[in-house]
Amino acid sequence: MPERIVITGMGTVNPLGLSVQDTWHNAVQGVSGVGPITLFDTRGYLVRIAGEVKNFIPESYLPPKEARRRDRFEQLAGAAAQEAIRQASLEVGDEDAGRVGVMVSSAIGGLNSFQDSTITVLHEGPRRINPYVIPMLMTNGAAGMIAIDYGYKGPCFSVASACASGADGIGIAWTLLRLGVIDAAVAGASEATISPVGVAAFDRVGAMSRRNDEPTQTPQPFDRNRDGLVMSEGAAILVLERETRARARGIKILAELAGYAATADAFHITAPAEDGSGGARAMYLALKAAGINPDEVDYINAHGTGTQLNDLSETRAIKTAFGSLAGQIPISSTKSMTGHMMGATGALEAIFCVQAVGDGLLPPTINYQTPDPECDLDYVPNVARERPVRVALSNAFGFGGHNAVLVIREYN
Repeated sequence: MPERIVITGMGTVNPLGLSVQDTWHNAVQGVSGVGPITLFDTRGYLVRIAGEVKNFIPESYLPPKEARRRDRFEQLAGAAAQEAIRQASLEVGDEDAGRVGVMVSSAIGGLNSFQDSTITVLHEGPRRINPYVIPMLMTNGAAGMIAIDYGYKGPCFSVASACASGADGIGIAWTLLRLGVIDAAVAGASEATISPVGVAAFDRVGAMSRRNDEPTQTPQPFDRNRDGLVMSEGAAILVLERETRARARGIKILAELAGYAATADAFHITAPAEDGSGGARAMYLALKAAGINPDEVDYINAHGTGTQLNDLSETRAIKTAFGSLAGQIPISSTKSMTGHMMGATGALEAIFCVQAVGDGLLPPTINYQTPDPECDLDYVPNVARERPVRVALSNAFGFGGHNAVLVIREYN
C-alpha cells in the first residue's frame, strides 16, 4: 500500500496578505483583495481593476542583485517558498538532496519580462536586451531558482495546465512521493500577469469583470448577476513529505494530501464542458484515489471564477459527482476575495483547505447577493462558517479543459 503523503509547510503571497496567517485571517473576515490596478497605466483599458500583491518588496526576500534578475512571478514564488520551507524546516545535506523535488508551476511564466523585452527590441534594438531575460520569462524559472536557492537536487520542473497548473504540480509531486521517487517536495505555483498585455488579452476573451467603480463588489461567483473574473497575482507553495520522513523528523504535520486526479474535457479551448462532466470525473477519481466516499466530504473549495459558464458548469459537476448529497456540502469560492491567480490559484486554494481542516472554519463566498436558480447549492454566502472539517476538496479547472482536484484530509 502506498505511503501516506503529508503537508508540513505552507507559504503564500497574494492579494490578501504576505503570509498564510494574514491571508487566512482576511479570508475568514471576508476581506476583498481587489482594487484599482497600480502596476501600469490603465488609461484606455476597459478593465482597470485586479488583485495585486500589496506592499511586496522583493529585496525583503532576496539580495537586491538577485531580485533584479528575476521576473515578478519568480520573486513571488521565492517569497512563498521561503515561508513554507522555514515552517517545514526542510534542510538537506549532500546525502539526501537528490530525494527532494521542486514542482513549482506557472500557467504563463514571465509575461512582464517578455513584454518589456519586446518593447526594448522594437525601440532600442536587439543589443539592449537584458542577458537574463530567458531565465526571467521561462515558466520553469521559479522551480529552477528555488532548487538552486536551497540545494534541492531531485526532479525539478513546472507544469503548465492553465488555471489547473498549481493543483497539477502539487498532484504530480504527490504521485512521485507515493511511488518512492522522492521523499519530500516543494510544490505549488506562481503567477504575475497583471500587465498591459495580460489584462488586455484576458479581457478580449470576454472573461473579465469591468466593474471598475466597485472593485470590492466583484467578482460574484455563483451569483445571478456575476459578470466575469478578476485577474490577480500571487504565489502559494506547499511542502509535501512521505509520512515516515516527517514523523522521523518530529515536524508538525498540518494535514494529509490524500488524493489527486486530473481529467480533460476535450470540449473547447476556453469554455468548460457545459454539463460539467470533466470536473465531475476528476472529483470522482480523486476521491477514489484517496479511498474516501462522497458522503465523507465536509467542504469543497470551488474553482468558482465568477464567469457565467464556469460557475454553472461547476455546479453541474458537483451535482453529478455527489448526487443527492450535493446540496448538503458547503462550497465556497475564495476567488471572490483573492481574484483569480491563474496558474497559482489552485495552490492557494489547497492552503485554504488545509486551514479549514485545521481550524474548523469555512471561508465565505463574498459578494453573493442574488441567488441563481441554476446555481442552487450551499455557497457559504458572505460570512465564514464554523464547521468541523475532516475532508476537503479543492477544485482547479483551466482553459483548454484541464481539471485537477486535490483531496485534503485531517491527519491523525
